[in-house]
Amino acid sequence: MHQTFHVTGMTCGHCERAVKTAVQQIDPQAVVTIDRAANRVDVDSAANRQALAQAITEEGYAVSPD
Repeated sequence: MHQTFHVTGMTCGHCERAVKTAVQQIDPQAVVTIDRAANRVDVDSAANRQALAQAITEEGYAVSPD
C-alpha cells in the first residue's frame, strides 16, 4: 500500500537515512522515497500507517497528516 507522510525536521542526508531506517525496521521490504525539500516521505509498505508514523516520530521528526 502506498502511503505519504509530511515529515518536518529533515535537514540533511543523515536525516533521510534515519527516516528510511526507522521505516524499514517496521517493514524491511518497504520502499521509501524521500523528498526533503517538500518534507515528503512516500512509503510502499503493507505495514500499519500508525506504526510507520510512530517509528519516524521516535527518530525525532514531526509527522503530520498529508
